[in-house]
Amino acid sequence: MEINYLGHSCFKVTGKKISILMDPFDQAKVGIKLGKQDADVVTVSHAHADHSNLKVMKNDGYLLLDSPGEYEIKDSEFIGIEAFHDDVNGDDRGKVTIFVVEVEGVRFAHLGDLATELTSDQLERLDGVDVLMIPVGGVYTLDAKLAVKVISQIEPKIVLPMHFKVSESADDFKD
Repeated sequence: MEINYLGHSCFKVTGKKISILMDPFDQAKVGIKLGKQDADVVTVSHAHADHSNLKVMKNDGYLLLDSPGEYEIKDSEFIGIEAFHDDVNGDDRGKVTIFVVEVEGVRFAHLGDLATELTSDQLERLDGVDVLMIPVGGVYTLDAKLAVKVISQIEPKIVLPMHFKVSESADDFKD
């Protein structure tokens, strides 16, 4: 299996039988180039342009997962878990879907724009995660201190930080 970080909070996971694109972004919104992509499955954590740009897809035959639930696709398991996208001031920014995916025996989780601590139920469903894709940028997502707490609760083998500002990001970027 191969995991490629494409920028912002977008990853492409490629296994022997399946390819998955997670949270494709609008490059005009984020300021980072994201070329045309193809995948069997596209996961979208929430409907903001920096997480749900399906216009980047080359192919039409993909399956879109954008809500909580349990799915089995091409010998891979997907679990969508509802979470919250509140900001650091407690403003309600809506819900996000965390995706836990198992491909070829490797269990990974994409936390989307998570901005709050996890509940005991969410932690239970994240048990056994090998690879954790976690937002660390603060303001719209977990800040570094809270991200460390979430990482220590999940205890993954590998941590892939995401959703942080880079020099190429649009100056007026707002999630």
